[in-house]
Amino acid sequence: MDGTQRSENQGWDFEEGDEIVPGRFALARLGASDTFETYLAWDEGLSFLVVAKLLRPHLTVAPRPLASLAHEAELLERLAHPVLVRGFGSVLDGPRPHLVLEHLEGPHLSRLLRTHGPLPSEQLYPLAMDLCAALHYMGRQGVVHLDVKPRNVIMGVPPRLIDLSIAHTLEEAQRIRGLFGTDPYMAPEQCDPGRAPIGPLTDVWGLGATLYHAVAGRVPFPREEGFDPSDKLARFPQLDNWPLPLPDEVPGGLVEVIFQCLAEDPVDRPTAADVAVALEPFVTALPDHVTLRLLRPRVR
Repeated sequence: MDGTQRSENQGWDFEEGDEIVPGRFALARLGASDTFETYLAWDEGLSFLVVAKLLRPHLTVAPRPLASLAHEAELLERLAHPVLVRGFGSVLDGPRPHLVLEHLEGPHLSRLLRTHGPLPSEQLYPLAMDLCAALHYMGRQGVVHLDVKPRNVIMGVPPRLIDLSIAHTLEEAQRIRGLFGTDPYMAPEQCDPGRAPIGPLTDVWGLGATLYHAVAGRVPFPREEGFDPSDKLARFPQLDNWPLPLPDEVPGGLVEVIFQCLAEDPVDRPTAADVAVALEPFVTALPDHVTLRLLRPRVR
């Protein structure tokens, strides 16, 4: 099929067994966005299940989406961490440009929260530590994720942070002038480019919003029903409001950490390593906990 002849509301419509490229076969459609479609696929070379993340048919020759796909492929090749999704190659030319990603077992954190409500402490604290480790690593590699949110966390063992489609290097992040991210999880400097530098502390804000959602079952800065999307303060209440109070049963130390992550000014936020240090007592208090090595060496 020729992707250049398809309209914007059409997808690939692969059926089970259809060939994506030689040696890689679609099995089931997993999801779609305005830019991508994802399929569970069988890769003969790997002899394993993978996820094929394809540009939608009408974008297969569009320069900007192709450049974005190539950039994500480069970052996947560059980054290697136990809590980050892995890439297994890419096809950047031809009729079906796509990435090959590992297939992860487990639900999205967003689905767990919708179905079961706030996370119990036995899940919450190890998850927080794992996300801190991934964000600390990315920052040291000079990369910011810019879309840390429950939808981008797969609750496997260990949990995985996925989707690098809008990740930037730190150098690229300094030139951002548009809006990148998911509204309720965007730091103020993402909502209002130029307000403050975008960097690793931007991802710490997304971490704070994600942990808030995980303990409260709601976002920290809800929008009013029927808000005007053209009104920046209505669309991004985090620009001019305090987060709603957390439930009384949330430990005070955890509340403090989360609210520090959600500070308006990046310089007032802890680093990902600082968050891990602050959460260590909660992890060690869990029954049958696994002792985690923190993100910086002990000083004797």
